[in-house]
Parts: sequence; structure tokens; C-alpha cells
Amino acid sequence: MTKIALIIEKSSKSDSFLNRAAVITDGDVDAADAAAPLRPWRVCTVRQVEDLKAVLRILPLWSSSIFLSISIGVQLNFTVLQALAMDRAIGRFHVPAASMVVSSFVAVVVSLGLIDRALLPLWRALTGGRRAPTPLQRIGVGHVLTVLSMAASAAVERRRLATVRAHGEAARDDPAWVSPLPAAWLVLPFALSGAGEAFHFPAQVTLYYQEFPPSLKNTASGMVAMIVALGFYLSTALVDAVRRATAWLPDNMNASRLENLYWLLAVLVAINFGYYLACAKLYKYQNFGK
Repeated sequence: MTKIALIIEKSSKSDSFLNRAAVITDGDVDAADAAAPLRPWRVCTVRQVEDLKAVLRILPLWSSSIFLSISIGVQLNFTVLQALAMDRAIGRFHVPAASMVVSSFVAVVVSLGLIDRALLPLWRALTGGRRAPTPLQRIGVGHVLTVLSMAASAAVERRRLATVRAHGEAARDDPAWVSPLPAAWLVLPFALSGAGEAFHFPAQVTLYYQEFPPSLKNTASGMVAMIVALGFYLSTALVDAVRRATAWLPDNMNASRLENLYWLLAVLVAINFGYYLACAKLYKYQNFGK
């Protein structure tokens, strides 16, 4: 009969099937030299098993943020095209269409300052001096602001297309026709998007760094970069799928139905928020407050 021994170290009861990776059997020990070290590809330490459990527990929360980056990627790309078809004049100066993206970064910087200097002190005052909102709470606020940002983008685009229709078929059929609607309207959705990023990206870095095991602390900082990269790649796949399945995105922006894409994103991000709430409800902090 095969002899079985267990490494004596405290292990958690969650995902207990993974604990079998720390079970030592006869095949894990060199029969010719009992004093030889265990074969690392056949048996793990309990610490390694617990580290894997910590990563697996946080992966659902991590995956719920991918759709945030998808929506931001779509918004960044199409806002430039929207700006090209809107009035960008400030006196005699015409604002470059691509520079509209800068308003998102400005919103992030301003929002970070407001959160640190105004919202957090207000939170502590309202809660009787309790600690700041948890990372999961801040990420949730970021989800809500992203939904509002997509809805705002849809509303602005709907208003732009209304001016196109008001000028008749000649305006709709002319790709170079510029709406009299000021491009400054695009700042509103970018402000909401930037505020959402100021909430959820720093909170995600905090969450991953505090919850990842010590051996993976350096990896934690790269999790957000993976979300951004994967989200932007998937945003191009989403746009390509929409162009194949619908007539919403022709080459002529004045004949497009871009607002439908934004509404679709708003609905998908809202559904994704429900998924996030379920993941956050089930998740139990391992190191928060320590």
C-alpha cells in the first residue's frame, strides 16, 4: 500500500481540493536517498497552495474590470471622430480633435485631488471618523461612473446627429459636414470617465497589492496594466463585430448610429456591474486592515 504523509502546516478549508497538491506520496521521494529534497514538480508546499488560492479568489474581481477598459477604449477612439464633425472653434483658434482626449486625463488628476482633499474627509466626518472606503467600495463607484459616462456619450452623439438631421439630407450625405454643436460637449462624458478611473484604478492597485501573497506582490502592480491592455484589444474586436453585424458605424460619421453603440456599452457595463457586485459580495478580505 502506498504510504501517504501530510506536510504539517496550517491550510485553509476553502478550495480544499487544491490541498492535495501538498500531499507527499512514495513517488515524491527518491527511494535511493530518503534524505534527498522532495521533487518540486510532484509536490508543493502548503504555502504555495495557499498563494494559488489567494490568486484564484481575486481573479473574478479582476475579470469584472475588463469591460471598464473596453468601454474606455471605444470612447477614446470615437470621441476623436466625433470632434472632427463638431465645432471646435474658440475664437480664431481651432482645437485639434485629438486633444479632446486630454480632458479625460485632466479629469483623472482633478478627481484624484478632490477624492483625497474633499471626499475622503467628508466620508470620515459622516461616518464618525471611521476608516476610508474600502477598495471594493471605490471600485464600485468607478463602475457606476463609467456607466454614466457611456450614457453621456450616447446623449451627446444623439444631439449631434439631431443637428445633422435638422440640416437635411445634404448634411447627412456629406462626410465633411461639420455640426454647429460645440465640441466642448464631449468634455462631459470624459469628465465622468476620468472620475471613474480615479476611483477604480488606484483602488484596484491597492486591492491586488494588499491581497496578493508576499511572493506575488510585484505581480500585483501589473494586474491593472493587463486589464488596460486586454480591454483595449477587445475594444477593437467589439467595434469590428458591431460593424459586421449592424450598419451603425459607416465611414460617414454624419450617417452613423454611434449613439446605439454607446447605449450598448452602457447596458453591458451595467450588467458587468451586477457581476462585480456578486463577486464583491462573495469575496472575503484576507489582509485588509492588517
